[in-house]
Amino acid sequence: MSDTTTRQQATADPATATTGAGTSLALAKNESALAGDRGKTSISDVVVAKIAGIATREIDGVYDVGGVTERVVGKVRDVLPGTTTSTTQGITVEVGERQAAVDVSIVADYGVAIHQLAAAIRRNVIAAIEQMTGLEVTEVNVAVHDIHFGDDDAPSDETPRVQ
Repeated sequence: MSDTTTRQQATADPATATTGAGTSLALAKNESALAGDRGKTSISDVVVAKIAGIATREIDGVYDVGGVTERVVGKVRDVLPGTTTSTTQGITVEVGERQAAVDVSIVADYGVAIHQLAAAIRRNVIAAIEQMTGLEVTEVNVAVHDIHFGDDDAPSDETPRVQ
């Protein structure tokens, strides 16, 4: 067997390539826990988005998740009978075979250090996704759309000027 033929075999299928002496090449591969000898596991984007949404809501200082439109739809969903709050609200994910990227939109509580809040969200989302799915999280982007003031929720005791 010529040296050229051996190189072509190695290029065509590196896992089964042999050297000129006939010994198998030991190739180091980054095997994922999602692919094994007996099958492959695929994880839907929705699953990863739900994990990221729950992990985001666990962090103190996150008042709500989502942009303005998503939060309005969420409020409508809350008042309709038979519906539940969406755990994927404000979460966008891209899931590949071994990696995932996450975008999170939040409303922060007033007084919280936003850079520390974003770092805490990142840590929690990465840990949750990697632990539960085995996927490598390449990035978690956090967008802060608004700040919530505690007195925004308090009912006003003042009488309106116009009746």
